[in-house]
Amino acid sequence: MKIETLNKIKQNEKYLKFLRQNSNWYKELNRDPKNADIFIKKMKEKYKLRTIDKVDTFVDSVDLITKILDA
Repeated sequence: MKIETLNKIKQNEKYLKFLRQNSNWYKELNRDPKNADIFIKKMKEKYKLRTIDKVDTFVDSVDLITKILDA
C-alpha cells in the first residue's frame, strides 16, 4: 500500500475501523491505490455519511417533530 494512502487511512478513525472490519480492502488497496476512492465511497455508504443520508435523517427528524406537534 502506498504511504499516502496509508497515512490518509490512519488519519481518520472511521477509515481505519472500516478497513479492520473489511480486511479484503487490504488486498485491494495493495494491488491498486486508485481504489482508495472506492474504499472511501463504500465506507461512507456503510456508516451513512453520504450527503443524501444526512438529508434523509434531517427530513425524518423534521417529520417526527411535525407529527409530535400535530398530536
